[in-house]
Amino acid sequence: MSAYKDLAMVLKGGVVRLEPLRPEHEEGLFEAAQEPGIWRWMPANPAGDREAFGSLFRSALSASDAGTEAAFATIDAKTGEPIGSTRYLALRPEHKGLEIGWTWLAPSWWRTGANVEAKLLMLGHAFERLGCMRVEFKTDARNERSREAISALPAKFEGIFRKHMILPDGDTRDSAYYSITDEEWPEVEQNLRRRLASHGGEAR
Repeated sequence: MSAYKDLAMVLKGGVVRLEPLRPEHEEGLFEAAQEPGIWRWMPANPAGDREAFGSLFRSALSASDAGTEAAFATIDAKTGEPIGSTRYLALRPEHKGLEIGWTWLAPSWWRTGANVEAKLLMLGHAFERLGCMRVEFKTDARNERSREAISALPAKFEGIFRKHMILPDGDTRDSAYYSITDEEWPEVEQNLRRRLASHGGEAR
C-alpha cells in the first residue's frame, strides 16, 4: 500500500474537478475517449473499442485500489461531465517522489485551461499536502506536443531513456523524462496561475 496519506482525494478547481476514479465514471470517460488522436503516443489505444477501454479502466481502478497508483477522472466543473483522466503513479513515498502521467483529455478541452488547472491541482496536492520533493513526468520522445506542454509548466528536461518501452504494435519507445522539485514549485505555481487566469479560470 502507498504510504502517502490522502493520496486520492477530490481536488477542486474552477474549470475542472479531479475525482478519484470510480466505476460510475466509465461510461462518460469512454464517450470522451473516442478521438484516436488522444491515444497517438500512449501505451494503449482504446478509441472506439469498448472492450479495450474497459480493460484499461479496470486496470486503473485495480491499481488505485491496491494503492500503487491513484487514478482520477477529470470532470467539467460546471456540468459534472467526465472529460478525461490523469494519475499519480511510480509512487516512491520513502524518497518523497511520484510521477504524474496517463493524462488525456477530450480534444474539445485542449487549450482551454483544463490541463493547466489539472496540473496546478495535482502539483499543489503533491508538494503541499503529500510532502513531495520531486514530481516527474515522462512521455514518448517523439511526442512534441506533450513535451512542449511539460516544458511549459515549466518542468526540467532530464534526458532520454532509450528503448524504454515496447508498444502494443511491437515498436519500441524512447521516453523523455522531466521533473519539478519542491524548490521550483513556487515559481511553477505562479506560472500556472498566470496561464490559468489568461483562460479565465481560477483554482480554488
